[in-house]
Amino acid sequence: MFTLMGLSVCLPLALLSLSDFASAQTPKADKKASVSKATPEPITLNFNNADIDAVAKTLASLSGHNVVVDPRVKGSITLTSTVPVAPAQALRLFALQLRTQSFALVESAGLYLVVPEADAKLQSGSVSAGSVPASNGQIVTQIFQLNHENANNLVPILRPLISPNNTVNVNPGTNALVITDYADNLQRLARIISALDVANATGVEVIHLKHALASDLVPMLQRLLDAGAANGQAPAAGQADTAFKTAVMAETRSNSLIVRAANAARMALARSLVVQLDQPSDVGPNAASGNIHVVYLKNADASKLAVTLRAALTAQTSSAVTAAQSTSPNNMPANAGAANATFNTAGAQPSTGGQIQADPSTNALIITAPEPQYRQLRAVIDKLDARRAQVYVESLIAEVSAEKAAEFGVQWQGPVGNKGDANIGLLGTNFKVGGANLIALAAQGASGTVAPSSGLNVGVAHNTNGTYVLGFLARFLQTTGDGNVLSTPNLLTLDNEEAKIVIGQNVPFVTGQYTNNNTNAGTVNPFQTIERKDVGLTLRVKPQISENGTVKLQIYQEVSRLDPASLNSATGLITNKRSIESSVLVEDGAIVVLGGLLQDDYGNSQERVPGLGDVPVFGNLFRAESRSRKKTNLMVFLRPVVVRDGNATEGLSMDRYEQMRGAQMQAQPAPSAGLPNIGAPVLPEATRKP
Repeated sequence: MFTLMGLSVCLPLALLSLSDFASAQTPKADKKASVSKATPEPITLNFNNADIDAVAKTLASLSGHNVVVDPRVKGSITLTSTVPVAPAQALRLFALQLRTQSFALVESAGLYLVVPEADAKLQSGSVSAGSVPASNGQIVTQIFQLNHENANNLVPILRPLISPNNTVNVNPGTNALVITDYADNLQRLARIISALDVANATGVEVIHLKHALASDLVPMLQRLLDAGAANGQAPAAGQADTAFKTAVMAETRSNSLIVRAANAARMALARSLVVQLDQPSDVGPNAASGNIHVVYLKNADASKLAVTLRAALTAQTSSAVTAAQSTSPNNMPANAGAANATFNTAGAQPSTGGQIQADPSTNALIITAPEPQYRQLRAVIDKLDARRAQVYVESLIAEVSAEKAAEFGVQWQGPVGNKGDANIGLLGTNFKVGGANLIALAAQGASGTVAPSSGLNVGVAHNTNGTYVLGFLARFLQTTGDGNVLSTPNLLTLDNEEAKIVIGQNVPFVTGQYTNNNTNAGTVNPFQTIERKDVGLTLRVKPQISENGTVKLQIYQEVSRLDPASLNSATGLITNKRSIESSVLVEDGAIVVLGGLLQDDYGNSQERVPGLGDVPVFGNLFRAESRSRKKTNLMVFLRPVVVRDGNATEGLSMDRYEQMRGAQMQAQPAPSAGLPNIGAPVLPEATRKP
């Protein structure tokens, strides 16, 4: 048996016990062999203010393990034992003593490390997902899988029981706890978690209401129960709230509440709240209202819904009266049977002829009806007052056109006769197809307003008495034009609601005018009557969403523009219009073609001198020809997208918002050395709702 002693001024020494005193007198080599052979025997620890590094080396040599001390670990330690202990137990005592100085002994791949306690959780290689390992004084990572309790609920309870430098984390996906701490403390935490992780949710209970409406009590009851829940803390950032909450649902057919609580206490609280809220309308502060009920709508329009309910109520009353008259006995008047039928329909109460009025300012319905009849109406209101889906309609108008034209013409004029003759003749050709008229050019030349035709003009002029006269003119012209227009008008509208968008100009059209030509009567008062019409792009659509996801669309689309040739016309303006009016059935998010125009026009115009124009090659001097071809491809496509909730609406709007903002940022003015950068407007950066 060894006794180890250490002083702060010297290294620890291993002293032999009295029973081995004789062997201590042997040479040094034999002494080392004896110590190595005796290391498995129990040892007595007696280190007083010894250096941690020296104690670690001594215990490493005695236990046969490699112990490495981190350079950041500095200080002295006091480690004593009153009874002999095994070398492995000595290491555990060493680890426990290190904890008092915020250091830890960590085992990793057979190597023992002495590190600061804050870094021990990063060095530990021991991870367990089953039973907690036996206590060895080291830091271990343990995974606790919960079956019933929410892991987030246990974190506030376990956190104070874990060392400050160690951690506890939650995996919400598997509802598990990941705790890194000393093994002995993990055993205690395992017992606490096992006691708390028990099934506590109650079964489903149906509570029948006598006076109140189930649909009215559900929102109020749910808020009260959630506000008084035991878990009043919000889930940690990035983690889902999977806590079991009390669920309350309304069963309108039997006017009952379906409740499932987290435990029996929560269920008792729910029952007590229902008893206090399920009171007749003639008791308490609502006694003054009597049979007058106010229903605030969430989504529907009160004015439109009131008309629908009045029509349904009138039809129900008429059918009840007809049934009563057909079943009335011979000795009972028909009107008496009708009265009884109405009396029974009202739930054995005198009928007051219920009335339904709308209050547009608050979007509420004011219903005057007995309680049973009000419950029937309220069930209908709850079904009709639902959030309506929206439809985002994207229309694509694609137009591709190509136009080609070619012209060729020769004109010439010349005098026939001698100079000085009384009469001379003119001989030549004069065509309209070949461009500007030769005689018109001569007249314009005299006035100084010569305007030759476009294209290549080749002419010959001769000098007559000092004046150059155009006698020959040839013209060559070839034109090509391509057009590509894409318009995408977009609309967002409610289901079964018509929407319209107009992009264009409001153009005045003269419909009548009057001018007073009788100047002898006094002043002249001319006037015109003008009608303004929209010219441009018009889209009008009314969607209807079906249950299987398809969308029925009633569409009217029009594309119109002014004819440039009619801008200065005395007869008025001319508009070119293309419109489509149709009803189609489209899948959600699919593209459908509504219709279009495929047009191919060809024209050939020729003017020539009979006979001479038919002569090969030489005949080109006596004719003018023009050819043109125009192809137009116009197609109209439609793509509806159903938007059912607020998140989808926000996502669609933010996508278009960022698209426009990016286009504005790219349209900023380029830097200039001579001009200041005044900047172009840009939409502010949008933030999405959390």
